[in-house]
Amino acid sequence: MVCVLLILVSRFLLPDPVFDKPTSTVLLDSNERLLGARIAEDGQWRFPESDSIPDKFETCILTFEDQHFRKHFGVNPVALFRALRVNLKEGKIKQGGSTLTMQLARIWEDGQARTISQKLKEIAIALHFEVNYSKDEILKMYCSHAPFGGNVVGVETASWRYFGRSMENLTWSESAVLAVLPNAPSLIYPGKNEVLLRAKRDRLLDKLKELGHITDEENQLAKLEPLPGRAKRLPNIAQHLLDRAYGRNKGMKVQTDVDFELQRRTQDIINIHSDQYAHNEIYNAAAVIIETKTGKVLSYIGNSTTSNNHNNSVDVVKGNRSTGSLLKPFLYASSLSKGEILPAEILSDIPTFIAGYAPENYHKSFDGIVPANEALYRSLNVPFVRLLRKHGVNRFYDELKSMHMSTLHRGSGNYGLSLILGGAEGKLIEISSMYAGMGRMLIDYNGEEIATNDHFFNSSWSGEKMESEKEPPYLSPAAVFETLNALTEAKRPLGQQGWKSFSSSKKIAWKTGTSFGNRDAWAIGTTPEYTVGVWVGNADGEGRSGLTGLGFAAPILFEIFEELPATSWFEKPFDNYTERPICSESGLIANQHCSHFVNQLIPVANYSDATCHYHHLFHLDKSEKHQVNSSCETPSEMVHKSWFVLSPAQEKFFKLKSSTYRSVPPFRNDCVLEEQSPMEFIYPRSPNRLYLPIDLEGKKGKAVFELAHRRALQKVFWYLDGEFLGFTKDFHEMEIHTTKGKHSLLVTDEEGNEFWKTFEVLSK
Repeated sequence: MVCVLLILVSRFLLPDPVFDKPTSTVLLDSNERLLGARIAEDGQWRFPESDSIPDKFETCILTFEDQHFRKHFGVNPVALFRALRVNLKEGKIKQGGSTLTMQLARIWEDGQARTISQKLKEIAIALHFEVNYSKDEILKMYCSHAPFGGNVVGVETASWRYFGRSMENLTWSESAVLAVLPNAPSLIYPGKNEVLLRAKRDRLLDKLKELGHITDEENQLAKLEPLPGRAKRLPNIAQHLLDRAYGRNKGMKVQTDVDFELQRRTQDIINIHSDQYAHNEIYNAAAVIIETKTGKVLSYIGNSTTSNNHNNSVDVVKGNRSTGSLLKPFLYASSLSKGEILPAEILSDIPTFIAGYAPENYHKSFDGIVPANEALYRSLNVPFVRLLRKHGVNRFYDELKSMHMSTLHRGSGNYGLSLILGGAEGKLIEISSMYAGMGRMLIDYNGEEIATNDHFFNSSWSGEKMESEKEPPYLSPAAVFETLNALTEAKRPLGQQGWKSFSSSKKIAWKTGTSFGNRDAWAIGTTPEYTVGVWVGNADGEGRSGLTGLGFAAPILFEIFEELPATSWFEKPFDNYTERPICSESGLIANQHCSHFVNQLIPVANYSDATCHYHHLFHLDKSEKHQVNSSCETPSEMVHKSWFVLSPAQEKFFKLKSSTYRSVPPFRNDCVLEEQSPMEFIYPRSPNRLYLPIDLEGKKGKAVFELAHRRALQKVFWYLDGEFLGFTKDFHEMEIHTTKGKHSLLVTDEEGNEFWKTFEVLSK
């Protein structure tokens, strides 16, 4: 009856949880190796309570403190009587007679004065512990809250502070050292009174041998081990990740998917390059390594750690930075999936003006035409702006959001076509996860149609999948494979160009990005095993001339891949392809006039406008130097020939790059002309409304019209509203000053070809 009453009363005697003191924030890797820790708010190194106690340390602590721990009910009457007798004989408190449970009660009481009344209170508290907790739970609480010298609390904390490793890996000697510390933690601990500490350790080791826990040989070897010195600094190889853990899980033990050694090596790579880049006044860099199949974050480098003077405390991995060209692969894959383009279809790369927006390629020149896959791996801006216009900004915006790109805070119209060139911001962890999502689709593809919502998710620093609330866009496996395969052709940085010559070289789908003003340099690469993302720049947003993804981020990317195990390549999803005849010159499905084509596999899609429209049948005279028609030549004397024909604007720039392109021959002089105009305006194009601003001197601005002509040697004569302005040759540009309102512009060449353009000036 007394026991039952004691149990009922004790349930309300002490609060739960038993210990409410603040604890350190502890960050662990995937194998529970310590990545870093943040001291508790009260200035103590106190790790959260341990889940288990290693056998070696349990044996040592119970042998030293309480050999009968598992036999008594919190109080050992024999020990108490013996202590009372000694204390009466000495006339002072010489011996405590406390059990381990009573010591736990004393710790809970926060070290009150050692008096008879306090001892009685500790006995009552000890009985409470014994009633409400198991022996294992009591032992774990004691080991987690016992003092181990200085501001070190708990055996797990002490193990890392004194020996630099987890308590599971302690030797008999090390376990014995820690077992004797709580007995007098303020008098004897590593670095203080080491002679006494060694003596206490050795006596405990002898006791362990006497009880048969260790052999004589183990005892002798354990005594030869040196004592630890002063407390060691805890590992700190993931300080930015620790900052995130502290913000979200303060005072908790957080286990991540990070690999300790990989984290350390990656941080070293980042720091070495940051030291080099500092000479260019580029001070910050960040990187993540993601396991492609699972999305687990294996390494998280929030910034370089070589300095504290250049915003190195800023976690760039989660920062919003301009994306540069990083989003082009997603537009390419989506356009392929919807049949809007074919993998090698030629895209226009000519001066482009859309609603006042005039994108430029990085090298400030134009190719005229370029295959879509080449435009991707060369990261040409103009073809992708035109492709986005065709695909639709709103649709692409929604697709990015559904792929868990959380940084699109403004409406799609606010970004416009600049969305594809870095007009939007992104996080390194999210963009890298999106690349991993494409790789994950191919890994999981088994020949059947698959939903993509299981493949695009934001890899979490804690290993937790963060799913998108929206249904991701349909990206066909074949389209994704074509995208990643094209990205392997990107020009690698110095030292990597000849990678194909070595069988051991890793095939990597990778993409760089450089933001406007050279503020952000990116490089992201993916394989079936790993996805690596790198950012380089200044955390405060200051741009530096010459800062590019290829020059600064890519070298780090490939050095990180060199540290990773060998990687493979994605299997081609043949079931998601169809075979069609593809025109060798246009990359489109061959028409009846395509003279060179090859049967190729292309992604299965609904191709509504994919037949080649660049090849046409032309009628020539026997010399094949002139076009003819029935007005000047009999059909029997005509030569019928297929010809690859570009628009005048495309032709103008393509001929500068290609020595093999041949313009369509002109009509013979005696023929009635049927040729379409050989001229085409490059600027302005539709819409034909111009705004002429006022310059700094208060004068009305001017418009510059640019024209392309198939035959460069022709003179072009310009007329505005019937008034002759002048003529141009070779480069057809004309400055035009005019008034508000509607106007007509006529251009004519020496052969009488005419081209009209009407436009409206909106300025006052």
